[in-house]
Amino acid sequence: MKEFWRFLKFVLFSASAGLIEMGAFALLNELAGWRYWPCYLIALVLSVLWNFTLNRKFTFRSAANVPVAMLKVFGYYLVFTPLSTWLGDYLAEDLLWNEYLVTGINMILNLVTEFLFQKYVVYRGQIDNNLAAEDAVVNG
Repeated sequence: MKEFWRFLKFVLFSASAGLIEMGAFALLNELAGWRYWPCYLIALVLSVLWNFTLNRKFTFRSAANVPVAMLKVFGYYLVFTPLSTWLGDYLAEDLLWNEYLVTGINMILNLVTEFLFQKYVVYRGQIDNNLAAEDAVVNG
């Protein structure tokens, strides 16, 4: 049951990151009139920064070394970003799929794969290990 709540928290925080991503994408897509890929890439980076910060602190409650954790997440995005950017650009520009549908598909793929990567790679063995620090702050 604990892992269900963890996943639910991850989904809710990811939804807030999704709002940032979709909002930034829409602004860039509609106002700048750029191709799909730069709009998507900028929006993705903004949402990743937001999502990493919230999920590290509240979902995984980890005291893991922040630079090391960020480096691992960066490694994930070294694979995910080019693949999703290429796929998205191909679907939106070459096959003429709706840009927002393509972005939504990429966001769902990101949600599932990033949760698994963070749980089993980034915070492996370091989940819920920041509870003592949280108690010290709350209880003084």
